[in-house]
Amino acid sequence: MLQTILALIRKEFYQVFRDKYMVRMIFMMPIMQLLVLGYAVNVDVKNIYTAVFDFDRSRLSRDYVSSLEPGGYFIPEICDIPLTQLETGCKDNRFNAAFIIPEDFSEAVTRREKIDIGLILDGTNANSAAIAQGYAAMITSNFNREMLQLKEPVTLRSTILYNPEAESVNYMVPGIVAVLLMMITAMLTSMAIVREREAGTLEQLMVTPISVPALILGKTIPFALLGFLELSIALGFGVLWFDIPFVGSWGLLYLLSFIFLFTTLGMGMFISTMTKTQQQAMFFTWFFTIFAILTSGFFSPIANMPQSVQYLTYLNPLRYYMQIIRGIMMKGSGVDALYPEILAMIVFGLVIFGLAWNRFSKRVA
Repeated sequence: MLQTILALIRKEFYQVFRDKYMVRMIFMMPIMQLLVLGYAVNVDVKNIYTAVFDFDRSRLSRDYVSSLEPGGYFIPEICDIPLTQLETGCKDNRFNAAFIIPEDFSEAVTRREKIDIGLILDGTNANSAAIAQGYAAMITSNFNREMLQLKEPVTLRSTILYNPEAESVNYMVPGIVAVLLMMITAMLTSMAIVREREAGTLEQLMVTPISVPALILGKTIPFALLGFLELSIALGFGVLWFDIPFVGSWGLLYLLSFIFLFTTLGMGMFISTMTKTQQQAMFFTWFFTIFAILTSGFFSPIANMPQSVQYLTYLNPLRYYMQIIRGIMMKGSGVDALYPEILAMIVFGLVIFGLAWNRFSKRVA
C-alpha cells in the first residue's frame, strides 16, 4: 500500500511540474502577490492632498500652513479657486481636505481670543477622514503650544462631506460591487471558452459556417448580460439592505459599467487564449483579480502607496472604475468630474478587448 501511495505522489508531482504554466503559477505568482500586498496595502494615511483657503495671508497664517507639512500627512497648497467651488474640487478628486483660515486670524491670536479654522474633509473613506481629522487636531494643538505658547486660541471646526456619519460600509460596498463585476465576468469568460476547448466543442464550432466575430460576440454577450444582472443585484442589495446612499445618476453608472465590461470580458478572452485547462484559466484570472484589487484603492488610498506602486496603478483598469462607482454613488459626480477616468477606461477597453479579439481570432482561424 505504501508503494502505491508513493507511486501516486510521484505521478502527481510529475504532472504538476511538467506543466510549465502551473509551475509559474505555483512559484512566481505568490511572490509577486506578496510584493504587491506588502507595498500596496498600507493602513497609514499620508499624502492627503489639501487645499488651503488663507483669507488672512499673514505671517501667523503662513506659519500654520507650514506646520501642516512635517510628517507628510498633509500636502497643503494655497488654493486660488473661489470658496464656493470647494465641493467641486472634492468631486474632481483634486484634494481630499481643505483648511479655511479666516481673515481675522492673526488679529484674534494677537488679542489672545479664540479663533476657529475650518476643516473640510472628503468622507467617502470614513477611516481616512477620521484619521486625517485626528492628525489636524494634533497639529493644531502643537501649533498652539509651540508657536503661540498659548493653551487653545486656535481650534478646528470640522465638516465631513458625503459621509457625515462616517459609515465605513458606505465606502466598502461600492468597492465590493466593482470587484464582483470584474471577477464574475473575467472568470466566467475565460473558463467557459477553455471548457469548450477541453470538451472539443470549440473545434466543432470552428468547422461550422459561423464567422469569427459572431463566435466571439456569441461567447461574450451572455457574460456581459450576467455581469449587468450581478451588478443590479449587488447595487440593489447595497442600497436596500445596507441603506447605502446613491446620489448620482443610475444611467451614467450603467453606461460606464458597460464600458468597463470591455476590459473584463477582453481580459477573460485573452486569458482563454493563453491557457489550455480550466484550472490554468482559474489561476490566471485569480492572479489578475488579486493584483487589480490590491492596486485599485479598494482597501487603502493609492496616495498612501510608494511612488513606484502608484505608477503601477495607472495600468489597472479597476482603479478608474473604483473611482467612478464611488464618485457617482457617494458624491453624485458627473461626466465633468469623472472624464479622466472615463477616457482611461475607454482606452483600456479598446486596447484589451482589441488585443483579445485579435489573438482569439488567430487561435480559432
